Amino acid sequence: GTIAVAELPRQGRETYELIAKGGPFPYGKDGVVFGNRERQLPANKRGYYREYTVQTPGSRDRGARRIVCGGAPRAPESCYYTDDHYASFRKIVP
Repeated sequence: GTIAVAELPRQGRETYELIAKGGPFPYGKDGVVFGNRERQLPANKRGYYREYTVQTPGSRDRGARRIVCGGAPRAPESCYYTDDHYASFRKIVP
């Protein structure tokens, strides 16, 4: 499925904007390579995908929400949103 940028939670829209700007990101693990071990995203070479935390209000850790983008870090070809820690993804569309 897909999700429009406007449909993302507020924190998701903020993270999406930070990705376009190249940061700064609030978590040290933001921007690390996402291995796609769950095989939920289209197959690509290692290093293609990077993950970013979407803050979860009330969570004491990074929570389950992420945006994973493929391609160049500041100009990704595609981005995906998960709110269940990689069990499922929706492609982010304008």
